[in-house]
Amino acid sequence: MKVEAGFVSLTEVTDPTEHRSYNEWHQLDHLPEQLTLAGIAWGQRWVSTPACRAARAVSTAPFDDVHYLTLYLLAPPLDATLEDFQLLARDLSARGRFHRHRRTALTGAFEIVGTRASPRLRLSDAAVPYRPHLGIHVRLDEVVDPHDEWFTTEHLPALVALEGVAGAWAFRRGPVAGGAGEHRITVAWLDAEPLDATAAIATLPEPRAGSVRRCFDGPLASIEPYRWDWFD
Repeated sequence: MKVEAGFVSLTEVTDPTEHRSYNEWHQLDHLPEQLTLAGIAWGQRWVSTPACRAARAVSTAPFDDVHYLTLYLLAPPLDATLEDFQLLARDLSARGRFHRHRRTALTGAFEIVGTRASPRLRLSDAAVPYRPHLGIHVRLDEVVDPHDEWFTTEHLPALVALEGVAGAWAFRRGPVAGGAGEHRITVAWLDAEPLDATAAIATLPEPRAGSVRRCFDGPLASIEPYRWDWFD
């Protein structure tokens, strides 16, 4: 694969009148600038519409108020890619090209630890994110036992066996300052309506008791350009 990590941001828009402005900024200004960087292979953002929010299986603080998830795929060398990424963010902010009415519940680079395409598709595992889709299903876990291989050996194969799931990737980040444990994010790309796929995903088995703490589990919809009226 040409990428080694994903930069994930779970974001709340703090002013309910700013959703349209936030989407216009990110989709028409911020995201295109990120894609000019050599180390950014791909990027996209999805929305937790009111219907998606109601369909969440788990939604704990500080993720309960999240409206959007952004994912950039990062190519090596990661140190150089992240440095360019941060320099561009600071430059754009200094030029007034940053949206201020936002708060992140989680942000940072996550190592890619598993990739699977659906066996019903003629698609490589590495190609999954680049295929058109209707939305994603995201599961965020704090891992109690970092040696448990459930995510990659059991959960990903079970996810991609479902109708409506085109493929899924698993990401990992180690313990962060303040004592929080390792986090895993599982992203499933959907070629069915997100709410329908979520109902099927809810039937999958859970890992053994006590091995993880689910923090967020639910669907997000793809964003069409100039159609940003979910919260009006």
